[in-house]
Amino acid sequence: MRDVLEITEPIREKLQQRRMQEAKQELSTLHWADITRVVQELEPNERAIAFRLLDKDVAIDVFEELDAEEQETLIEALGDDEVVEIVEGMDPDDRTEFFDELPAKVASRLLAQLSPHTRASVTRLLNYPEDSTGFAMNPNYVRVERDTSAADALRAVRRSPLTEESISAVFVTDRQRRYEGLIPLNRLVKAAPSTLVEELIEEGDLRVQTTDHRAVAARILQQRDLQTIPVVDRENRLLGVITFDDALDMMEEEASELMYGMAGLAESIRSTEIQRSERLTRGSIWYPVKSRLPFLLIPLAGGFVVGGVIETFEETLEAVIAAAIFIPLIMDTGGNVGTQSTTIFARGFALGHIELGSFLRLLLREIRVGSTLGLILGSLGGIIAFAWQGAPHDIPELGVAVGLSLFIACTLASFLGFLLPYVLVKIGLDHAPGANPFITTIKDFTSLVVYFSLVAWLIGV
Repeated sequence: MRDVLEITEPIREKLQQRRMQEAKQELSTLHWADITRVVQELEPNERAIAFRLLDKDVAIDVFEELDAEEQETLIEALGDDEVVEIVEGMDPDDRTEFFDELPAKVASRLLAQLSPHTRASVTRLLNYPEDSTGFAMNPNYVRVERDTSAADALRAVRRSPLTEESISAVFVTDRQRRYEGLIPLNRLVKAAPSTLVEELIEEGDLRVQTTDHRAVAARILQQRDLQTIPVVDRENRLLGVITFDDALDMMEEEASELMYGMAGLAESIRSTEIQRSERLTRGSIWYPVKSRLPFLLIPLAGGFVVGGVIETFEETLEAVIAAAIFIPLIMDTGGNVGTQSTTIFARGFALGHIELGSFLRLLLREIRVGSTLGLILGSLGGIIAFAWQGAPHDIPELGVAVGLSLFIACTLASFLGFLLPYVLVKIGLDHAPGANPFITTIKDFTSLVVYFSLVAWLIGV
């Protein structure tokens, strides 16, 4: 892939020199994904000029890929007529997300200029929660009734205004639009023209409701290797579909939010990813400070508590100075195991692999994993501690203390790594950024207490 600056600079130069035809020609040779990267690199005034040079279909593809802030900048530079033409051509799910991100006044102004059909579609989808399948669904699909022939169903496909990429299946309903199943397009094409579609129906049990979380649809599409899934209301009436490419976008967005959360950027989860990134990397330093500080105050306070533990066992450390060498080892090993556990919980919960109803079974499994890791790391760490500091200083018990402490630290960290995110989810708090600081503080405190107590007891200090 060519470097974006390598592509952008010649186009920017032509725009600045008002060589519009040459700029248009150069843009026309690029794939729309590359054009998107170019548009994102241009200054706002250059961005609007370049956008006007694009063919309508390419302009729509590019506009859908821009983040909310870039879209808003563009519509301020373009005339309302130009924006309305683009919005009318967008996919319904992308169009809904676009309006959801716009300031209320701008959204109202543009909605008023849309065609009645498009305006009704946008308004209906906006009434669903943002993370629901109803909000993410595309209300455009090909539908036939079960007594339709294969030939008539294919005619319905040909008459549809949908693009080839948007049609992978024909959906079958009864006369009240209640969903009965779907027919993959390749099966419909191969069927005899007189065959009734009721003989070709598949996936009669496959559906999601408009109120389901969008991750449910993405997970089903991924697990069953499907191209599309129907969205129905409570009475099983077909209202829309979610396609595989939409599901990929959903999973990517979920993963991005998860990673931001694990990094302690909870405030940013409430707005769009690009806007947050812009403010975190290029805006005032007070925004990232404000976002990250609350989750760093917890380990700061914990550090003082841990310092108090070390002070309490000061006499032990003075008597066995070699014991101090292994403090970072025990704290860091437990911390790494705990972080692994919280990450596994967060990813599994986001993808639906962890269900809260069966949490106890999963918690016990994670404890077994942690204790197994603790047994391996504790044995290895204890042997090395004995050979390195225990035997040379005639305190072989030090190896035992290090080994047992590592075992306990790993087991405890795995337990907390699963339990604390679960508790945060149950009480309605964000588990991704909130769990790790608590785990670090509790684990460090208990691990050191255990370690120093073992040293004092085994060595007899």
